[in-house]
Amino acid sequence: MAERRPVHIVRVGAANLASVVACVERMGCEPIPTRDPELIRSAERVIFPGVGSFASVAERLHDLGVVEPLRDRMNAGRPTLSICLGMQLLARHSDEGVGVEGLGVVESRITRFEPPPGEHLRIPQFGWNAVRPQPSCRFIEPGFAYFANSYRMTDVPDGWSAATADHGGTFIAAIERDGVLATQFHPELSGPWGRRLLQRWLEQTDAAPSIAADSPERTDVMPRVIPCLDVKDGRVVKGVKFQGLRDAGDPVERAAAYEAQGADELVILDVSATPEGRANAAHTVDAVRKVLSIPLTVGGGIRAIEDAQRLLDAGADKVGVNTAAVDRPELVSELAATFGVQCTVVAVDAAHRDESDPSRGWEVVTRSGTNRTGIDAVNWCAEVERRGAGEILLTSWDRDGTRTGYDLDLLRAVTDAVALPVIASGGVNTPEHLAEGIHAGATGVLAASIFHDADWTVDTVKQAMESHIDTPLRHEVIPSP
Repeated sequence: MAERRPVHIVRVGAANLASVVACVERMGCEPIPTRDPELIRSAERVIFPGVGSFASVAERLHDLGVVEPLRDRMNAGRPTLSICLGMQLLARHSDEGVGVEGLGVVESRITRFEPPPGEHLRIPQFGWNAVRPQPSCRFIEPGFAYFANSYRMTDVPDGWSAATADHGGTFIAAIERDGVLATQFHPELSGPWGRRLLQRWLEQTDAAPSIAADSPERTDVMPRVIPCLDVKDGRVVKGVKFQGLRDAGDPVERAAAYEAQGADELVILDVSATPEGRANAAHTVDAVRKVLSIPLTVGGGIRAIEDAQRLLDAGADKVGVNTAAVDRPELVSELAATFGVQCTVVAVDAAHRDESDPSRGWEVVTRSGTNRTGIDAVNWCAEVERRGAGEILLTSWDRDGTRTGYDLDLLRAVTDAVALPVIASGGVNTPEHLAEGIHAGATGVLAASIFHDADWTVDTVKQAMESHIDTPLRHEVIPSP
């Protein structure tokens, strides 16, 4: 058996480490996470992953003594790949960490996304967006990549080639020089396009001219179609209003099938959330991550930083909290401070206070719908935004599993109240229901039963949706079965 090429990965506590390790393994290389400054300086190829806040990760880099080795190898043009926050840390300064210096490889300042005057912009940017490389780019081909960011670089550094994307205006999606590639997007989560990019960087080969001929026409982030796997004791289950659960298959097989069909992300929710169930969830996440190259959100049973860390280490890219956040709202801020806004999802289950009088609004329900809290659901969404949540997964308890469509009034009320991305959940039966969710303000639409029961594939749903929302949804064209 041929010896696998080693790829050293800087281990700084970044939440996307497991995804990067799994991707490197799938590409036939040997991932070697390390904090050794001399290994980082001398290794043939180094990946610097980053998810979190600029200040906290920059300080950690200084504490570990790896700033100079990283800066030296990048200045020398040695093969180095910096991902997401890893790209931002090449800059000297960021508005996210005033007073804290990054690597200073480029004389740039990182700034927060700002909506154009009079326009509404969802921040963070979550989802697939068009990447447009300059002709001088060596590694980057035009295509669609997965982004998860609140901050951006806006000017091309001197001496570098760049690719751009749009979200409330044009920003820098990637820069490259010699053997160094830095991407604001996540190539390890960008499906076949991301794998092609990683292969070119690993081999240090150029993008084929035939591939790099045209830039994508679409600009700004795509709406996302997201299958959901409710998991109990290692099996996918589905019910109605969180009750009457029935078996719906193996999570690994489901995950691989949905990615092949064109899913934009995947959500796994541990619906039992017992200590044994959480252990099973970590095992399930690890198994799913080995076959998955798109973003994965995992929720259920997360009550402390340690619970989230275990799931992120197993392969989650984002973690979702619900009951524990209601019981102790400070948990949201703790998760955001530790792992970054982009990793922190608050799942909000909302039910009509009085089904006979919808004007009374919605209240938050917890513990799989068994506990009515009396907390106003819209106000709660606004509060978790203030506390540092990066995304809201909004489920209508009244509609869950009923196949009667999303609660559009609830969805509009929440998307009007927050600037965060919102994923709509609960009640889907048709592509028209998904399209209605997008029109009501959701940036992602989640469904389970229609996919588990094989009524629709993800790709056929997207094809049907495109005629209702007048925008393309497929970042990779996949033949229909």
